[in-house]
Amino acid sequence: MAFAGASACSSWWTPAGAQDFSFKDFPYLIYCESEGVAHAFYFSKLSPDGVAIYLTPDRQAGMITIEGVGHRVGGEQSGSCSDKTLDDLRSSGQAYDLAK
Repeated sequence: MAFAGASACSSWWTPAGAQDFSFKDFPYLIYCESEGVAHAFYFSKLSPDGVAIYLTPDRQAGMITIEGVGHRVGGEQSGSCSDKTLDDLRSSGQAYDLAK
C-alpha cells in the first residue's frame, strides 16, 4: 500500500470515536504494486481508534481507516494503492475479504 509515517497518522485519519470496528470491517489482504514489484499486505492489527495496520512478509507496513485513504509507513507514497480508500481498493480488485 502506499502508506505515511506512523508519527504523521493524526494528519490523515479520522478518529473512530464511539464507533466500534472489528476485523470483519477490513479486508484480510491488500495487493499493491510499486515500481513493478507486487506486494501482499496482510491485516495485522486494529487499534482502538480504528487504524488498521497491514504488514508484508518483508516487513513493509501500511495503515488505513474505514473512511480514510491508505498510507505507507516510511518510504515513498507511490504505488497502485496510493491514496485509495477501502472502497476504491475493493472495487479495483486489490482488497480481499474473508467469505462470510
